[in-house]
Amino acid sequence: MTGIEDGPRERILHLGAGALAADELIGLVLAGGASGKRPAAELLERFGGLPRLSRVTAGNLRAGGVGPVRAAVLCAAFELGRRVAQAEAPAGRPIRSASAAYEFLQPRLGHLPNEVFVVLLLDIRLRVMRDVQVAAGTGWACAVQPRDALAPAVREGAAAVVFAHNHPSGDPTPSAEDRELTRRLAAASDVLGIRAVDHLVIAASGYASFRELGLWG
Repeated sequence: MTGIEDGPRERILHLGAGALAADELIGLVLAGGASGKRPAAELLERFGGLPRLSRVTAGNLRAGGVGPVRAAVLCAAFELGRRVAQAEAPAGRPIRSASAAYEFLQPRLGHLPNEVFVVLLLDIRLRVMRDVQVAAGTGWACAVQPRDALAPAVREGAAAVVFAHNHPSGDPTPSAEDRELTRRLAAASDVLGIRAVDHLVIAASGYASFRELGLWG
């Protein structure tokens, strides 16, 4: 095909979204159906690629030259994708490994621009009851106390928990503060008779498990 029939809009209609490159998909979102490949490619380059662009706030997009309506639409498109991933990892699934916990939690935490701390509540068979956010920071750190992290488990009768927080920097390597917090969380869990399965540090491209690293307890 040539000419207009070979444009992104036509190919997505005939071949599906998988036939388009990332900048073509973004161009369609930004242009409301027309082709906007060049500005989209510049946007990808400015923010360092698709994974980083997906985590950019509407305010940062506007500061980067994107209008308010298009910034809102693009953020909404990325958020819909994340919610699809979340819906495909429903409550009730068993968490028997760090990789399973990461698969469940990454869509919830990996994209966030600020650090948050969540607790994954599990039943006696290590099936997910739900995840609860117990703390949030204004930047790349957040303060959490063991009593706050374990309160949802006590309140809802969880038999076990997985602790997790994200590193917006993209590097999941645990910090010295993370190690000290994990020690306190493990000790508090023992006192309350709640099985603490692991503590994960989540990043956009990977995770660190305190159990797997031999840093637990």
